[in-house]
Amino acid sequence: MSTFELFWPALAGGLLVALVAGPLGSLLVWRRLAWFGDSLAHAALLGVGLSLLLSIPGWAGIAGVCLVVALLLGVLLQHPELASDTLLTILSTTSLSLGLIAVSLSDVRVDLMAYLFGDLLSMEASDLPWLFAGTILLLGLLGWQWRNLLLASINEEMAEVDGVAVGRLRLLLLILLALVVTAAMKVVGVLLITALLVIPAAAARRLSRTPEQMAVLASLTGMLAVCAGLGSSLQWDIPLGPAIVVAAAAAFLLSRLPRMSS
Repeated sequence: MSTFELFWPALAGGLLVALVAGPLGSLLVWRRLAWFGDSLAHAALLGVGLSLLLSIPGWAGIAGVCLVVALLLGVLLQHPELASDTLLTILSTTSLSLGLIAVSLSDVRVDLMAYLFGDLLSMEASDLPWLFAGTILLLGLLGWQWRNLLLASINEEMAEVDGVAVGRLRLLLLILLALVVTAAMKVVGVLLITALLVIPAAAARRLSRTPEQMAVLASLTGMLAVCAGLGSSLQWDIPLGPAIVVAAAAAFLLSRLPRMSS
């Protein structure tokens, strides 16, 4: 088997995840909701633990837990009794701890590092049709509600005056985020998912004049980071997930150079 045949599923899977992470990450950056990504990413490990304990497919456990946490966040944030960062920290650390406990109670031996930092090289060609279909679905939903999501990102009160259902949009955003986290977990792992969402969007923000440009550039930046990370991992035998994040961080630093030199 050639190197290309061995690694092309990983490359294709990483590119698909980065493609949809671009516009979604841009919305998180605009709305200053990066913590939401962290909370759902940590909840993903609880999904892994429950899937092992209940002997169900891993993706089903991860998606199920992430969706439940997304719905819970949507409800709690509509009636806040605590500051959002406090609430998110409690949910994030609790779900991560419960996930580690669930994994430890399972009789199945797992590579915990793969879940924490990703295992993109385990991607198989049979995974790609489902991932491609999910990417098209998520991009379609984002495109359908793009204008309303932008209005809510700029000013929620103004959006409500214009008749936008802000609460439902926030819930939709969280559900989309939960689905992307489920897919991205294999690429960069629980601890680095938020980086794949936020860093390319932050890099694109400096170079964009319109929200649409930022979303496209964020996707391209993430895709370049996947390519650079995969190449670096193969060349120097370094962990792939962290290599992708470092490549994205390098793109962010390059995007700041004009301002730093001015």
